[in-house]
Amino acid sequence: MKVIYFSKNYTPHDYRFLSSLAKTKHEIFFLQLEATTRQTEDRPVPANVQQILWAGGRREFRWRDVPRLTFDLRRVIKEIQPDLIHAGPIQNCAFLVALSGFRHLLAMSWGYDLVMDADKSAWLRWVTSYTLRRSAFFTSDAKVSRDKAISFGMNPERTVIFPWGTDIEHFVPRNVESRKRKVASGKKKLSVSSKQSKGITLFCSRTWESIYGVDVLAKAFVKVASVKPDVNLILLGGGSQGAGIRKILMNGGVMDRVHFGGQVGQRDLPRWYHMADVYVSPSHVDGSSVTLIEAMASGLPCLVSDIAGNKEWIQDGVNGWLFRDGDVEDLAEKILFAIKSKREFRRIGELARKTAEERADWRKNFGKLLEVYNVIARER
Repeated sequence: MKVIYFSKNYTPHDYRFLSSLAKTKHEIFFLQLEATTRQTEDRPVPANVQQILWAGGRREFRWRDVPRLTFDLRRVIKEIQPDLIHAGPIQNCAFLVALSGFRHLLAMSWGYDLVMDADKSAWLRWVTSYTLRRSAFFTSDAKVSRDKAISFGMNPERTVIFPWGTDIEHFVPRNVESRKRKVASGKKKLSVSSKQSKGITLFCSRTWESIYGVDVLAKAFVKVASVKPDVNLILLGGGSQGAGIRKILMNGGVMDRVHFGGQVGQRDLPRWYHMADVYVSPSHVDGSSVTLIEAMASGLPCLVSDIAGNKEWIQDGVNGWLFRDGDVEDLAEKILFAIKSKREFRRIGELARKTAEERADWRKNFGKLLEVYNVIARER
């Protein structure tokens, strides 16, 4: 089977799909829509995947480029003659495939494209509906995205949900990683660097864009730090809100208690989770958040916004905690509550890890995608 995997950028999620597809018997082609400016994936495209050179992939997507991109996509389809095209997000990659006239389309939602972008304007509502009504199948990682797709005309019987999950052998609890390193080094003492035994360290790896609410976390941290001198914060990544977030922290007098880790590749990411006591995600929009799942697999108690995507994973007070989305005061109170519950960290972290093992093992979930591929191929 010939498969074109068409994505907006090249992210750790794309690598996960492509590396797994490369191990199948299928012939895999990778089509990239935009030139990546803030690339977080440091691993190259898998060797068995053929990357396609075409009119896209050189700059950011612009609506005025749609005719040119659609015309060249038709050329690519004619040359490769794929059995199916696996494309997303909905309003750009999948839309271009729908416009091309190719009907064996597996449209994949990235969460934000349906939960947030689809209702931004009449134009985007039309684009979303047009694409989904011309898709052979739809897939997403969360029920909230599937429900939204159905509301835009997707046939509910042609949908499949599977959490993208993570590599639960790469993201493991700190004590497991410590044992691994001890065995590898042959030493009796732990060779992994441990964080300070005193104090609490919060951790957030969300991108500094408005939809991810890192500014809400910054404001809440200022409040918490004013009454808890032993609380610290690790922030990874960056984004357009960077100046505003740093200003919040600076005006709050807590810059010396915040560590900015910058962009971190997948190889090094697990050790950052191991430096923390509590993972915080203040996101306003999410499907099944991969960073949340990574944190759960790492055995971290998680404090997250009470949006639908997060509530599919976190049961308040059981394997983590929820706070009211966008509510700085509530987040600050929940952080303080979590600190008081420090003795419960291990138990809650173990339950989070168990949830990840049961529901977020990428190797198990990937099989659902291949089943959909076979259905589309048989129909073709």
